[in-house]
Amino acid sequence: MPKPHAYPRLRPIEAIFVPHPTFGKALMLRDGEGIAPSPIVIRGDLAPIVSCMDGTASLDGLARRASRITGRMIDVAIVSRIVADLDAAYMLETPRFQARRREVVAAFAAASERPAHHAGGAYHRDPQELARYIEEACLGKAPRGNGASQGRLVGLCAPHMDLWRAAVGYGHAYGALADALPPEVDTFFLLGTSHAPMRQPFAVCDKRFATPLGPLEPDHDALAFLAAHSRFDVREDEYLHKGEHSLELQGIFLRHLLGDRPARIVPVLCGLGDAQARGRDPREDARAESFLASLAELVERRGARAFLIAGADLAHVGPRFGDARPLDAVERDGLQARDAESIRLMVEHDASGFFSQVAEDLDTRRVCGLGPIYTALRALPGAATGRLLHYTQCVDPVEGSIVSHASLAFVA
Repeated sequence: MPKPHAYPRLRPIEAIFVPHPTFGKALMLRDGEGIAPSPIVIRGDLAPIVSCMDGTASLDGLARRASRITGRMIDVAIVSRIVADLDAAYMLETPRFQARRREVVAAFAAASERPAHHAGGAYHRDPQELARYIEEACLGKAPRGNGASQGRLVGLCAPHMDLWRAAVGYGHAYGALADALPPEVDTFFLLGTSHAPMRQPFAVCDKRFATPLGPLEPDHDALAFLAAHSRFDVREDEYLHKGEHSLELQGIFLRHLLGDRPARIVPVLCGLGDAQARGRDPREDARAESFLASLAELVERRGARAFLIAGADLAHVGPRFGDARPLDAVERDGLQARDAESIRLMVEHDASGFFSQVAEDLDTRRVCGLGPIYTALRALPGAATGRLLHYTQCVDPVEGSIVSHASLAFVA
């Protein structure tokens, strides 16, 4: 077993609380970058040990800090074992992790195709089963005729949850696309959230996207335009596309609806950089604004050939996401009201208003779709307006945590 790091520092990874058959509640650590091969689970009552791993405390110091937080004595041997487990799982900032990361990133950079990472987990791997599920459980559960009743359909906002929980939301979004996809469209700008920390405000990927239903080819000319007109390296974070589900899940619906129709994709992860971290309008960030302006120009140049899809969820609240308890009925109504205001601003195509409203409670409502939705609102044609197709709060049946999402169509 690897020797524990003397002053352990936890990497920027996803930490959620989940029910556990033995521990009652457990802390699950997942690596959005995909460097760690699998999640790791720790007893919920030992979570303070992990939260204290900021690189400033020794093993003895961690034991003392966690003991003060929990109000009971935590032996340094327990701390040592957890640190060793985290190190073995590549969850700590160590030279061992850095070497592993260089190896994995280099392998992805050399590949011509981005694999269907979540096939068999978030959706069916078998092509026939997947196509049947999309038709019956998704498109079949949503009313048809929700396409561009007034104007030309130019964009969508769709969930990016697994198909099992968000089937109806996907059905509303992609049912609208099935009804009213303009025949001229041949370029799909896919805008998604990065669930791993990004170094730059945006990240593109110029690889073919594999799906069980067939590949989606990248638009190399569009990607080259964005690279040439942005004030940062748009491919520095390309590796984060490898395991990111927010775009992969849009790809399977798009491939299903397109069939043999020729089309290309422009995959973009939207982190917004310092603007989102500091809650300031991205127009004030030169790097983010350079990409946003370039994307809007590119969409305008493509004209009727361009279509935007934001893979974006809304709120993430409850014990799974670090809250002390689930929301009660009154609080759920309050959450719906806050989401409704966000949706109103999306419908009105108010990018700055949307950003400001979401930034107000980003730390508590945790709208992970802020980046892709804001980016879509900036890139959509100026006359475009939205129409809400579907909204829901997906409630975990065991511990009551909520992920909300909305499906919208944009017409111009």
